Amino acid sequence: MFVALLICLSLVLANVVIGVYTERKVSAFMQDRLGPMVVGKYGSLQLIADLVKLLLKEDIVPKLADKWLFLAAPCMIFVAIFAGFAVIPLGPGEYLQGSQAQIGVFYLLAIVSIDIIGVLMAGWSSNNKYSLLGAMRSVAQIVSYEIPLGLSVLCVVMVSQTLNLQEISTQQGIFSGHDNYLFGLKSLGIDVTEVGGFLTWNIFRVPFFFGVFIIFFIASLAECNRAPFDLPEAESELVGGFHTEYSGMRWALIFLSEYGMMLLVSVLAVILFLGGWNSPFPNIGSVKLANWTSGEPGSWSGAIWGFVWLLAKAYMLIFVQMWVRWTFPRLRVDQLMYLTWKVLTPFSILAVFLSAIWRMLMI
Repeated sequence: MFVALLICLSLVLANVVIGVYTERKVSAFMQDRLGPMVVGKYGSLQLIADLVKLLLKEDIVPKLADKWLFLAAPCMIFVAIFAGFAVIPLGPGEYLQGSQAQIGVFYLLAIVSIDIIGVLMAGWSSNNKYSLLGAMRSVAQIVSYEIPLGLSVLCVVMVSQTLNLQEISTQQGIFSGHDNYLFGLKSLGIDVTEVGGFLTWNIFRVPFFFGVFIIFFIASLAECNRAPFDLPEAESELVGGFHTEYSGMRWALIFLSEYGMMLLVSVLAVILFLGGWNSPFPNIGSVKLANWTSGEPGSWSGAIWGFVWLLAKAYMLIFVQMWVRWTFPRLRVDQLMYLTWKVLTPFSILAVFLSAIWRMLMI
C-alpha cells in the first residue's frame, strides 16, 4: 500500500512535467510550429524554467480578500483530486492492486466532487466579481456534467455487478472467468476468457458501451475544464476565471490539479471501458500474445506489465484530450448547458435502461 501511495504521488507530480511539455509540443505540431526549443534540448527544460519563475514570483493576497479561505482553496482542489488516486488499481496481484475498496467507484465520484468547494472558495474569497462569476460558472458546469458522467459509470457498475475497481479490471482480462461476451464466440466453441486482449474489454463486449464511453469522455472534458469546455478560463469574458487573483505557486497548484484531474479521469475511463491494466493483445491459436504481455498473475512481472498498459492507455486518452483542445472552438454557456441537459443526460438515462436489459440477458 505504501509503495502504491508513493507511486501515485510521483505519478501526479511527474504527470505535470510530461503533460505540459507534451501539450506544448502537440499544439505546436497541430499549428505547424516548433513549440519550446530554446531552454534545453528541444525545449525539454522549459517547464523547469517556468517552475523557477513561479517560485520567484511574489505570492500576492488581495487586500480585501478572505485570507485563510483564499490560501486554502488551491490546496483543497489538489487534495480532492489526489485523494481520488487512493482507490485506483495500478496493476494485478498484491503489489500494485490498490486499496481493494468494495465501494471504490462510489468513493472516487464522491471525493472528486469536493473540488467544487475549492473552486467556489477560490472565487468568493478573492473579493473579485469576475472571479466570483468564473467560480459560479465553473461550479454550474461541473455539477451539470457530473450527471451524465455518473450515469455512464453506473452503466458499467450494473453490467459488472461491483463497485470494486480492481474487480472491474479483472473481469476484462484472460483470468476473469466471465464468458458472456459479444460476437457469440462461446456458441462457436471459443472460450473468450482464454482469448483475452481487447475482445474482453467492456467497450467491445457490450454493444452500446462505445456510446457510453463517448458520453463519459465528453463529460470528463467538462469535469477537467478542458476545451471546448474551458469556460472558467474564458480570458475574453472573465479575465481568467476563479483563479484570476492567484499568482506564483498557488496559481501553479491550481493547474497541477487540472493535469492531475486529466490523468485521473483518463485512468478511470481505462478501468471502466478499456480493460484496465490488461493487455490489448489477444491469444490467437498457439500464439499467446495476451499471456506473453500480461506477465504471471500475482508476480512483479505481472504488476509491471499491468502498470505499463494502464499508463499507456491513459496517456493515449490524454493525447486525445489535447487533440480536442486544439481542434474545436470554445462553446458558449448556453451551448454547454444544452449539450449536457438535452443531449448527454437523456442518452445516458437510455444507456442505464439498456444496461439493465443487457444484465438480465446475461443471467
